[in-house]
Amino acid sequence: MTEDHKGKQEETGKKPSLNFIESMIERDLKNQLHGDKVLTRFPPEPNGYLHIGHAKAISLNFGLAQKYNGNCNLRFDDTNPVTEEDEYVQSIKEDINWLGFKWANEFFASDYFDQLYAWAVKLVEMGKAYVDDQSAEKISETRGTPTRPGIESPHRTRSVEENLRLLEGMKNGEFNDGEKVLRAKIDMASPNMHLRDPAMYRIKKAPHHRTGNKWCIYPMYDFAHGQSDFIEGITHSLCTLEFEVHRPLYDWFLDQILEDKNAYRPRQTEFARLNINYTIMSKRKLLELVEEEHVTGWDDPRMPTISGMRRRGYTPLSIRNFAEKVGIAKRNNIIDVALLEHSVREDLNKISQRVFAVLDPLKVILTNYPENKEEEMMAVNNPEDENAGKRPVMFSRELYIEQEDFMENPPKKFFRLAPGGVVRLKYGYIIQCNEVVKDQSGNIKELHCEYFPESRSGSDTSGIKVKGTIHWLSAKHAVPAELRMYDRLFSDEDPSGHKDKDYREFLNPDSLIINEKAFVESSLRNAKPLDHFQFERKGYFSADHDTSSDKPVFNLTVTLRDSWAKISG
Repeated sequence: MTEDHKGKQEETGKKPSLNFIESMIERDLKNQLHGDKVLTRFPPEPNGYLHIGHAKAISLNFGLAQKYNGNCNLRFDDTNPVTEEDEYVQSIKEDINWLGFKWANEFFASDYFDQLYAWAVKLVEMGKAYVDDQSAEKISETRGTPTRPGIESPHRTRSVEENLRLLEGMKNGEFNDGEKVLRAKIDMASPNMHLRDPAMYRIKKAPHHRTGNKWCIYPMYDFAHGQSDFIEGITHSLCTLEFEVHRPLYDWFLDQILEDKNAYRPRQTEFARLNINYTIMSKRKLLELVEEEHVTGWDDPRMPTISGMRRRGYTPLSIRNFAEKVGIAKRNNIIDVALLEHSVREDLNKISQRVFAVLDPLKVILTNYPENKEEEMMAVNNPEDENAGKRPVMFSRELYIEQEDFMENPPKKFFRLAPGGVVRLKYGYIIQCNEVVKDQSGNIKELHCEYFPESRSGSDTSGIKVKGTIHWLSAKHAVPAELRMYDRLFSDEDPSGHKDKDYREFLNPDSLIINEKAFVESSLRNAKPLDHFQFERKGYFSADHDTSSDKPVFNLTVTLRDSWAKISG
């Protein structure tokens, strides 16, 4: 049982309810289907960076292995040399480690290329596979429809000897890409389109990131997947729902290669994939966004990639908690991105140090405060953590406050600063605005205020009643910073769901606004990349990897509240 499950059981006094996959595993353990063994796997293709949908699958596969004292393998499904790179392999490993999971073994489908080819030869010898000369377009055309049988290839009746010779020729590079393909011989009239003589091997004369030029034919996913599970001894092969129609083929291939029909075999089970509104999950489309420079890279904080979320300031726990809240279902549905953002806020609220930052500064001069005087005000680092302690914040005669915290002609219930009005500076003094100084264009240049010496926070004897409290920074000690204000990358709930429009038409032009006029506390000069902060009254921010002591850079992780709920409500 994982720590999360233990915590929930202790909190409620009840055993957490089981999802359908957990119920299946517990039945299998009770019936000793695989003995006491639970071995899952996470099998990404290294053709892109992992995204939040993969995080759900990672949490499921590794989480189940942990819960049932089993193991989870990491297996790279590297059967397409054209799209796969070692860069993606390394990024996937980094993401899984960052999420807090450890794999029992690291494998590649390419580890099994020799065995897979031997099984392909076996199927040809059994009369269960043949080499087809038809083009991919012709094969697709003759496959038929769900209500109309396919047309058998004219090469389906080739002899075993000829098929073996042609297959070896394919392996030895005697034919060009697309010239021939090895197909399983199953049933061209099957109601399941995936059983209509599916391709097993195709020719791709491209160097592989691990095997180099050893191979020029590569197995298709359906031929590699189940057999890889079998080689590794996987007990529960968990896939998303789109692979449900592939399961009969998964089983058919295992049926052909197993000598003992009662021997161990892995079992495929499907669950609903994660779909989130205002988000796309297609790696092809994410790659387009990167290549067309709509974003700065795979780790752009607007991307739904794990690396992008990490850079933006999301935490591993918040993503794991989100995956648990979404749960495991048998039907696809769309999850509101607000649930993910809530999970992020929930965690950051507990761990983030509170600091002052002024995003849109307005200068305040305390006319009765001594010019050379400076004070340290003690600020609470995190009210959610009593062990977080306090920090000094410098106070002086000239301050910055937010422009929005002052109104020259305020409405009735405006409790911040106004001409003649009073407000408390958090951890500091009460001040009163006496004069509004404007430039020649009539824009407010600065405020002249007075402070009340007896009103210092923690020892206030002034007797002055105030209804509003605002944050501030000492102008002398404030540090200029760049704030990258991120919003959702798409303005439409389902950017890929419009048949007559391209998803790129819904890119949000305001998904990134760079604020270069902000100031932060001087302590943030020392912020390290991925350090988390709550800029009080503004939102949660994380130091970007571009940050430096000369120019601190912070990414908006998430606002304090869901502002989109107001827009859509």
